[in-house]
Amino acid sequence: MESTTPAPSSPGGTDTTAAPAPFDAALFRETLGHYPTGVVVVTAIDDTGAPVGMVVGSFTSVSLDPPLVAYLPTRTSGSYARLRTSRHFCVNVLAADQQDLCGRFASRAEDKFAGVEWTPAAHGSPVLPGAVGWIECEVTEELDGGDHVIVLGRVLDLAVQRPTLPLLFFQGGYGRFALPSPVAASDPELIEGAQMAEAVREPLEALARELGADCSVMARVGSEAVFVAATKSGGNEPGSLAVGHRIPLIPPVGTVFCAQAPDEEVERWLSRAKASEEDRASFRENLAAVRRNGYSLSLVPQSPTDRVALMSDYSGVDVLPVHERRMRQMISESASLYEPVLDPEQTHDLHSVIVPMPTEEGHTRLALRLSGLPRGASVAQVEEWIAALTAVADEGARRLRERAARAGVRRG
Repeated sequence: MESTTPAPSSPGGTDTTAAPAPFDAALFRETLGHYPTGVVVVTAIDDTGAPVGMVVGSFTSVSLDPPLVAYLPTRTSGSYARLRTSRHFCVNVLAADQQDLCGRFASRAEDKFAGVEWTPAAHGSPVLPGAVGWIECEVTEELDGGDHVIVLGRVLDLAVQRPTLPLLFFQGGYGRFALPSPVAASDPELIEGAQMAEAVREPLEALARELGADCSVMARVGSEAVFVAATKSGGNEPGSLAVGHRIPLIPPVGTVFCAQAPDEEVERWLSRAKASEEDRASFRENLAAVRRNGYSLSLVPQSPTDRVALMSDYSGVDVLPVHERRMRQMISESASLYEPVLDPEQTHDLHSVIVPMPTEEGHTRLALRLSGLPRGASVAQVEEWIAALTAVADEGARRLRERAARAGVRRG
């Protein structure tokens, strides 16, 4: 039970409780300005049938069940006076490169939608082009929020439109996340891998011309493979692989880099897949096949997937968790396509042929890859491709040995 004893007072009954200090609004804004907020444009169709929108920095999710969000416009906003005439509104999450669009909707322009080719959501609310995502809602309640109004909305429909970095408001200005470079910590490995790839560039380009295929060199950099050389001659795969594209070494990807690896390294590779014991056993069989054969094969998936686009997103400066999830999903969905047993009585659509470049270090640093290959290849044709790529790898290894020998002579 709480005590009801009155607070002590000074002799004579005078209350000594200190009076609250005057509230410093500037300090309030400055302090809260150190907390970054996302920037959204709330849009609707007003009671005249015209589109209306306003920039809002105070937007939040409220509830999952039921799905509720809220935004907090100022009471005196003219744009909000028009927005509230509609039962529906759409929250457009702006991308980091949409600061100009943000400025347009934050301005006092009479027609903020002039030149903006928006599309209507299901209930007519404008969806802005290029936004990260949008959320269409129905207004459920308006609550008192001091000099702001708290507008609650039930989510009716939503979508991620462009998975990229959002626009942020921070310390009085607009900006974006500054993400670290995903290969920055491994630059020495990457640079050395690129230098080693030069030894094989000439014969690899010649092979690409001869086969009409794409040839590339992958260097192992930490737990990823980075393309350090690439030629484009084939035409079966959409897009073009480029130097700098990365792919995580998640089973079944990466068998050629694990072929000479010790058991503990293989276990680390297997653990990246987060797979069942049955799948892990399958990956071990794949690795055993690569160790036995000296190469890795994969088939073209039946459902078309723009792997190059996924790799480009994953390899970009603004790589996001969604890009990693999509890359993992693509690798997982294609697991059954790796290390197939080819039927001599059938033809085959190969997605890639990969062979390791031999080294004297006891582990694989570089691998050569053929892709963009002609469809419907016989087993004899596949064997010719493997032999040709292996010959280029052997030639590259020979050139690297000669280069190391010359360097040793110079040091001596």
